[in-house]
Amino acid sequence: MKTERETVHVALGSRSYDVRIGTGLIARAGEEIAPLLARRRVAVLTDETVSSLHLDSLRAGLGHVSMTALALPAGEATKGWEQFSRAVDWLLAEKVERRDIVIALGGGVIGDLAGFAAAVLRRGVRFVQIPTSLLAQVDSSVGGKTGINSIHGKNLIGAFHQPSLVLADIDVLGTLPVRDFLSGYGEVVKYGLLGDAAFFDWLEVNGPALAAGDIGARQYAVRRSVEMKARIVERDETEQGDRALLNLGHTFCHALEKATGYSDRLLHGEGVAIGCALAFELSQRLGLCSQEAPSRVRAHLKAMGMKVDLADIPGDLPGAEALVALMGQDKKVVDGKLRFILARGIGEAFVTSDVPGDVVLSVLEEALRGR
Repeated sequence: MKTERETVHVALGSRSYDVRIGTGLIARAGEEIAPLLARRRVAVLTDETVSSLHLDSLRAGLGHVSMTALALPAGEATKGWEQFSRAVDWLLAEKVERRDIVIALGGGVIGDLAGFAAAVLRRGVRFVQIPTSLLAQVDSSVGGKTGINSIHGKNLIGAFHQPSLVLADIDVLGTLPVRDFLSGYGEVVKYGLLGDAAFFDWLEVNGPALAAGDIGARQYAVRRSVEMKARIVERDETEQGDRALLNLGHTFCHALEKATGYSDRLLHGEGVAIGCALAFELSQRLGLCSQEAPSRVRAHLKAMGMKVDLADIPGDLPGAEALVALMGQDKKVVDGKLRFILARGIGEAFVTSDVPGDVVLSVLEEALRGR
């Protein structure tokens, strides 16, 4: 497979930007970012884990661009008011101006938090995403959703604020622990399931090579995922319609994340994978798709060594009714009704609020009995 650097353009009028995908992008970060700079300085928000792995490389790659950096604690717990306030106060103390660039160097937590900080700082400064996890490269770094969590639920506080550039360096994926890589793969699979059956076919064949470190396979998976997200975001930037398709599996996922306290009991992409399996099971129960579809989804996730069932989540979980109640706090609730992303088959997802609550309850009850 080719591994030349590739570009996916996200066409949003005055908010358009490029997603650059390939190897060696951090090493040439200065060259990539230079056209955006009003002055040769950037402020970097990262986390302590990523800082130890990649911050020196970014400093070297920026060349003559001066860099100041703040490393926040790693983990989902960082994505709240305390660390957000710390980040904003630091950016102000560093005298970041409206024409400056904030760089988000990290996974989805840092990307979401740094993007939200940039959105509200001086009523909006530009930022560049340098995603260091597979999940962030294929999903959270693209599309302009930024935000933090609340005690009431995940991502309930935030803003749409598009990046000015995304640098998805495939090389950094080699530093990910296996579990983190597979968590990101949950979002990759989602793209095939929601709108590209041929991509899911490709993943069934090439998923093991991708997980084993094949650079070409990894770059293709990232590029195809970003292409799909970019086209959906272009049609529906602020999630009034089609963009909700990107939440396949997420209604279940967000309830499970809340139930597990946003802890390492369940990583986001693991919740997405379990949520996709449940969404296809629900679709089959409602007569929307054949039994073959959910069976195929589960078989591929299992073949990749991923979490598939509620039984794969360690520790206790609330009952089915409590999980449904947690879903009621989700951002996808409209007029008090849950919106689900269901499927008529692999690659044929659609959005609906017309889902009988008793069927959702029975799917969850059966899933919990399997624990």
